[in-house]
Amino acid sequence: MEIVWYGHSCFRLSERGLATVVTDPFDSEVVGYEALKLKADIVTVSHEAPGHNHLAAVKGYSHAITGPGEYEIGGVFITGVQTDGQGKKAAERPRNTLYVFDFDGLTVAHLGDLRTVPTQAEIEALGTVNIALVPVGGGEGMNAAKAAEVVSLLEPNLVIPMHYQTPAAKLHLDRLDKFLKEMGLHEVETLPTLKVGKSSLPEETKVIVLRYQGE
Repeated sequence: MEIVWYGHSCFRLSERGLATVVTDPFDSEVVGYEALKLKADIVTVSHEAPGHNHLAAVKGYSHAITGPGEYEIGGVFITGVQTDGQGKKAAERPRNTLYVFDFDGLTVAHLGDLRTVPTQAEIEALGTVNIALVPVGGGEGMNAAKAAEVVSLLEPNLVIPMHYQTPAAKLHLDRLDKFLKEMGLHEVETLPTLKVGKSSLPEETKVIVLRYQGE
């Protein structure tokens, strides 16, 4: 499959013969980065905020998924798990939905604007995660330390950081190097896109940084 990062929390996930997914499309006037002009069969929204729910940036989709549940569309199995829905403070915040996409046995988890470390029940609900798209830059999402803790709980084969400060971002977030330090990494592989199959997944968790399209 191919994973392309367009900045912030927006990715395109595609696999030949299966539906194409775009996650958390953003309003570039709010977030920065280049304005999105994407096509997809499915769009997922983790929560209602201009940096994550700008559906107008995506053309041609037949399904927009904005909350928890189980879905099967175009050969892709999608599980949405709601988080951050408890406590006094949670009532004031938009609820976050994590999504796990199963592309013919290869699973990708998009954690949205996850703010707190998931419970054991939430981790178990996600099942096996091969590739985790993890917010690492703080702001409304997790900071670097919490992100590293979530990675240790999920134990994915690959981690792709998202939602952090870059030269193209307008929002004030932490830089990527904070997360890399928490993970004990000095150097990481940087790619324009990720092309991966189940047979090529590393056994040990590996962090891969994607360059955003337009960089």
